[in-house]
Amino acid sequence: MKITPRKLILDLLLAGDGQPLTSKEAVAACGLFQIGETSARVALTRLLADGLIKSVERGIYQLGPNAIELAGEIAAWRTIDRNVREWTGDYITVFTATLGRTDRTALVRRERALKMLGFRELDKGYYIRPNNIGSDLNLIIDKLRNLGLEQTAIVATSGHFETAVEAQIKQLWDGKALTKSYAALSKKLESWIAHSDQLDLETAAQESLILGRAAIHQVVFDPLLPLPWVDPDVRNQFFGVVRHFDQVGKVIWLKLRQNGFIPN
Repeated sequence: MKITPRKLILDLLLAGDGQPLTSKEAVAACGLFQIGETSARVALTRLLADGLIKSVERGIYQLGPNAIELAGEIAAWRTIDRNVREWTGDYITVFTATLGRTDRTALVRRERALKMLGFRELDKGYYIRPNNIGSDLNLIIDKLRNLGLEQTAIVATSGHFETAVEAQIKQLWDGKALTKSYAALSKKLESWIAHSDQLDLETAAQESLILGRAAIHQVVFDPLLPLPWVDPDVRNQFFGVVRHFDQVGKVIWLKLRQNGFIPN
């Protein structure tokens, strides 16, 4: 995933658990990725204009009102698997065909909400996923709304479909590839952690952010599929490795920040 000044600044604020970021720190952090001061300051200005960050004092920033809600959902990745339950064969469906696609902003928010909760499009404007991510449909609806799904979208549960449709549904996710990716990325992260103490602080910070962003993105957008699509045990192990990696990365970035973003 490409590191841009905009994404890097938001990542630092998200990882900071409410701790503000100074413009000097933002510029220094961007410099670690060969992003110039001008680009860093332009990114700060645009993030301010978009309401994604706010100025609490001159040159000091925190997450803004337009990022708080999404930040909360993304931050919840650490416990995202707690509400996964055994699947009994039914589905959650979302009907959006009447909502239109001309409002680009609304469309992006809608599609992001559906993707983050693992929905796939079975037919035009008709999205579906296994009903195994919580016992209360209203909580799932609230989460979809908070992420950007319009109030007028129809959300419901559905029982079994006819055999031909069930076969279509099973093809919406490549569960075998997902399970393989869990195992492969777990191995990669564990290997990096085992050798991270051999890296200089700057390199460790750069690599931990790049690897961590990719891993957390996979967790945030994981469809949390049940058997028979994926092996839940392999997924749970992967999520545990990502949580450990995140803690290791935070310690590295904290050391770098304490040094004024000047590597040892």
